[in-house]
Amino acid sequence: MDSVILFDELEANHGKRIGVVTLNSEKSLNALSLPMIQGFLPKLEQWAAADDIACVVLQGAGEKAFCAGGDIVSMYHAMKSQPGVLVEEVADFFSQEYRLDYAIHTFPKPFIVWGHGIVMGGGMGLMNGASHRIVTERSLLAMPEITIGLYPDVGATHFLNQMPAGCGLFLGLTGAHMNATDALFLNLADHFVASTSKADVINGLQAIQWGDTAALNHEKVTDLLNQFSARDGALRPASQVEAQLPLLKKLTSGPDVVSVVQQILADNTDDPWVTRARNNLAGGCPMTAHIVWNQLQHGADLSLADCFRLELTLSVNCAVKGDFAEGVRALLIDKDKQPNWQHASVADVEAETIDEFFTSPWDAAEHPLAHLGQ
Repeated sequence: MDSVILFDELEANHGKRIGVVTLNSEKSLNALSLPMIQGFLPKLEQWAAADDIACVVLQGAGEKAFCAGGDIVSMYHAMKSQPGVLVEEVADFFSQEYRLDYAIHTFPKPFIVWGHGIVMGGGMGLMNGASHRIVTERSLLAMPEITIGLYPDVGATHFLNQMPAGCGLFLGLTGAHMNATDALFLNLADHFVASTSKADVINGLQAIQWGDTAALNHEKVTDLLNQFSARDGALRPASQVEAQLPLLKKLTSGPDVVSVVQQILADNTDDPWVTRARNNLAGGCPMTAHIVWNQLQHGADLSLADCFRLELTLSVNCAVKGDFAEGVRALLIDKDKQPNWQHASVADVEAETIDEFFTSPWDAAEHPLAHLGQ
């Protein structure tokens, strides 16, 4: 049986090597599974300490996806086995996933992600922490958790708050898709490179005159990728988000999430991108909308480690008290796309219900991510 995650080391200049990680589950669109995470994190720690590893490249197997999200089907079966209970498998998956994401954010060497094809959910978490995030003409990014009764996690509390005014909230509420040009505008990517240039990028990394100064090595990778961006830039798709920026600011300006959602749903803009986003929200989980609103409010001033701690609390509460299991059932198990959400509309959700999602099931010292960042 093939391993779900592959590791390789390529020869480079000055006695250095390039670590290559491949998410190797093409059939599942490289969905991030617990075995992937458990193999990845120790290797990352090993490479961080190895003097001969100059940088790390992360990619997905095949041409369809870098990583289409987390392995939520496995979590669904664990949730259904013990409804209303904090299941160890769920808490363990999210805890280890967020530790891996944080390790990528804080990795001391250049970390390059080849974000080709579908990049969603858990894939966004892996990509966002990288120092050099590459998108191609076929990149398709999204945080579509409102469709499954979860919420944008994997560090989205941090990165949605870094976007131009209105964009983070709109994307979190609607799960709208983004292309490569959108990702660059929203600071979800750093470099555009044509998909056909991948081998040239690897060859270029091998040819870099690597040194022992991390900052200089980062600059060398940036310079290399800027050359490809300049050469391949004509292939960039047309912007979807930037063109709608005034509209997004208008639609997301409001005193509370109920009024914002009403504004978005009442909008009659016929732009296909806006229309699809609006339809996502119309059929999405009402509790998720409230969580997104409060998450972005709470997370605006949090450190990255505290964002992940907040998200672990939210994630396990979505599994125990929320609509997560029902959303997964409707989309991926029975595939009827008819979720029976606990509330008929966003306006029906009481504030006290949402407050419970932000209440940790652990004391501060016992939180599984208590020591993150320390």
